[in-house]
Amino acid sequence: MVFSYKTFAQTSQQEFRVMFYNVENLFDLYDDPETNDDEFLPDGARHWTPNRYYARLRQTARVISAIGEWGTPALVGLCEVENDTVLTHLLNRTPLREQQYHYCMTRGNDARGINSALLYQRDKFKYLGHTSERIRFSDKKKRSRDILHVWGELITGDTLDVFVCHFPSRSGGEKETEQGRVDAARHLRKICDSLYNVRKTPNMLVMGDFNDTPFNKSVRKIVKASNPKRNFINLCEDAETLNFEGSHKHQGEWMMLDQIMVSQPWKRYLKTGSVKIFCPSFLLTEDKARRGKRPLRTYHGYKYEGGYSDHLPVVADFLLPLDGINQ
Repeated sequence: MVFSYKTFAQTSQQEFRVMFYNVENLFDLYDDPETNDDEFLPDGARHWTPNRYYARLRQTARVISAIGEWGTPALVGLCEVENDTVLTHLLNRTPLREQQYHYCMTRGNDARGINSALLYQRDKFKYLGHTSERIRFSDKKKRSRDILHVWGELITGDTLDVFVCHFPSRSGGEKETEQGRVDAARHLRKICDSLYNVRKTPNMLVMGDFNDTPFNKSVRKIVKASNPKRNFINLCEDAETLNFEGSHKHQGEWMMLDQIMVSQPWKRYLKTGSVKIFCPSFLLTEDKARRGKRPLRTYHGYKYEGGYSDHLPVVADFLLPLDGINQ
């Protein structure tokens, strides 16, 4: 595709919307002998049939479309997608085919075979390259999802570096598993710091499921740098500015595990008051075991609910000058 600033300015929107969504176990129908995906096969424990699979793709497409309001987000970070098959089906066999998304993804190190991905609209984000960053853990035997690093050019002339993360889970205990998340944060921070040596103005956007809250050690390690000018701003840190209790509910408690962070130069484009948890009624159901609401999932335990995910998406809007001048 020939990239034209004139075409870009005419077709892009002033609002540059970004979302992140943990889509929870979005597996295809086929066995991968190199990963532990047996649960999600037609004859597996969850009876992952073609009808359920394609219904789930349509559900995911519905969320992305609903978040767009006037269109669809320019960038969509996803985690817990299995492979190219899933993303190709999502973008070509659902109403999202009208939005002409392209994608890139990690080629991960997760035992179950789940990966992270970025969907992008080429008229708003000129893809320049990406890498799948393997995390170096203190425990040499540990495996977890890679960090996806994607960079592209915007209407402003800026290069935007995007990181999509899915840090190690708390399974086995929060404290017992903390070091893995700290290792992941340290690795991410090292990559971000290195960009100051190659970018005149390092515009960085970090989003993901960090399996920690904004105040846990791992997330603070991302935000705080040795040079204060390199600190990140966590857009999801102030609970009073958010519109909902959290992005994930565990044992009756809402927690803010899904977050968006930005470098200080990129913060200048943030639209005031735009950061939110996307929580329409169709993504929620009554929490009969606890109280209030909980996310409506595809499976609650092993019971098929036909819902979406155990996480809610997070969204932020940025306002880009349409004249293409880097301000």
